Amino acid sequence: MDNKIALVTGGSRGIGRAIAERLGRDGVTVAVTYSRDKDAAEDVVARIGHDRAFAIQATLGTHGDAAALWSAFDAHPLTGGVVDIIVNNAGIGRSADLQRLTEAQFDEIFAVNVRAPFFIVAEGLRRLRDGGRIINISSGAARLAMPDAIAYGSTKGALDTFTLNLAKSLGGRGITANSVAPGIVDTDVNADWLRDNPQAEAHAASLAALGRVGQPDDIADIVGFLASDDARWVTGRVIDATGGAGL
Repeated sequence: MDNKIALVTGGSRGIGRAIAERLGRDGVTVAVTYSRDKDAAEDVVARIGHDRAFAIQATLGTHGDAAALWSAFDAHPLTGGVVDIIVNNAGIGRSADLQRLTEAQFDEIFAVNVRAPFFIVAEGLRRLRDGGRIINISSGAARLAMPDAIAYGSTKGALDTFTLNLAKSLGGRGITANSVAPGIVDTDVNADWLRDNPQAEAHAASLAALGRVGQPDDIADIVGFLASDDARWVTGRVIDATGGAGL
């Protein structure tokens, strides 16, 4: 993985942080995007090494977000204006059921979870080298009925369809495209209801066949595999990373 360059969106915390650090351990140069927490992003960069990582502030979900992100990426001397691995991890989970979801909430979640990855890839294709990797972080919610998070699950279903079409259209260049679909993972996003709540943790663990709550490294290690040459013959797939939830 030496001499490879990766872009990891939402890489300052949670699953994105674990992905960035895993790729960094594999020898990849990593661009870590963040929305608000610059200190967290710089901490990830420091852990990887300033000679092989850098942070980019990127507010996704607005028109022109992808162009601005790639402009900042191109300007950094570590990239040379090329990329080998695009990991669309950044996303929001705020959602509601059908009766309570507002149009503004609907627009926001689709803008961040679907439109941003779409145009990050579209803008990035001229920079993505042949044999590259596109990895979209989806969710087990795309295959399970979750009426209380209907919009969130819908965005991840759309992301999986996007992945499928990327695999077909870019295969001629040796570029693979895959989705990774986590279940419940112990991150800051879930902290308010999961951490320090033994009953909630036990319930979440019971949903997985493997009997525990997922950890960020569980997801990052799958991404590390898909980003490597070992996964060169895997494309157009949704890799279940729920620990066997809903079996």
